[in-house]
Amino acid sequence: MLYSLFSYLTETYSLFNVFKYLTVRTGLSMFTSMVVVFLIGPLIIKFFSSKKIHNPIRSDGPTDHIIKKIGTPTMGGVMILIGIFSGTLLWGDLNNSYNWFLIFIVGSLGILGAYDDYKKIKSENSAGISFKFKIISQIIIALIGIFILTYYVNSPEIKNLYFPFFKNLIINLGWFFVPFYIFIIVGSSNAVNLTDGLDGLATVPIILVAGCFAFISYVTGNVVFSNYLHIPYLEGVGEASVFCGSIIGACIGFLWFNAPPAKIFMGDTGSLALGGSLGAVGIITKHEIVLAITGGLFVLEAVSVIVQVVSFKLTGKRIFKMAPIHHHFEKKGWPESTVVVRFWIISLILAMIGLATLKLR
Repeated sequence: MLYSLFSYLTETYSLFNVFKYLTVRTGLSMFTSMVVVFLIGPLIIKFFSSKKIHNPIRSDGPTDHIIKKIGTPTMGGVMILIGIFSGTLLWGDLNNSYNWFLIFIVGSLGILGAYDDYKKIKSENSAGISFKFKIISQIIIALIGIFILTYYVNSPEIKNLYFPFFKNLIINLGWFFVPFYIFIIVGSSNAVNLTDGLDGLATVPIILVAGCFAFISYVTGNVVFSNYLHIPYLEGVGEASVFCGSIIGACIGFLWFNAPPAKIFMGDTGSLALGGSLGAVGIITKHEIVLAITGGLFVLEAVSVIVQVVSFKLTGKRIFKMAPIHHHFEKKGWPESTVVVRFWIISLILAMIGLATLKLR
């Protein structure tokens, strides 16, 4: 909105030309979303607390969780989504199709997550909606998003899969790109959802991955930088950096309230939406494999659950004391803060490795 206004004003006042720069608008988007979350955070926490919108705690979880976290309000993802929409809609180019694809994904998955949180609160248990309903809903949302992307974005690159560390290793997926993109969005959404189990655990890795892809979006949408780095040039995809900036700002604001001991949890409202949006950014920048590297912590959490379930069904034995894997280390006696900070360090290392792939080709 403001971007459109300032673009109009540049015809009369050259001073407003500064708002045409992606770097400026990305910074403003980050700042706007952060301030919005800071301002509305206390109000939302107070309201949710008064309405007893509390997070049901798993009865089989670590003892500390059952004792300390009962009564903490959930659905903090609402403030994150408000922050993201504020930053993106104010400073993004609303004529850019990539922006609407990202807005649709984050908004739709946020609504699904809110419904899941509502079911948990109403039934007073951590089950929520059924796994089958959640997966089918995510697939439908991803499929509609892909239709929006392919209908409005006319790019021959959309079906290509690029591999890091190689300049010319490219695979044309054909129509297989549809199930592949669905897998990326749904997988990312659920991986972040599984990671969001401790105070601040998912928030910082999300900030790191969003920061990486703000940079990746910018260089991918810049013909000079993309040629220098030997990565595909995609016209208009640089606008995704504004969206990523809003994620960073909203999550920084949310972390203020989510830092141990958390005053509010993001719930599925936030985790499903944020995970899916990161997957969507990975798709439009053609860096799906780099997403798996930078977001390796989320992959690890998801794989730990899969391994645990498969092992128990096949052998009757569990590999981990509890899944996802962050609970395994809690069960081993690690304090929650130790698990969180060490996982942050792992995420930071993976983010640096992911960025390094841009040059090592």
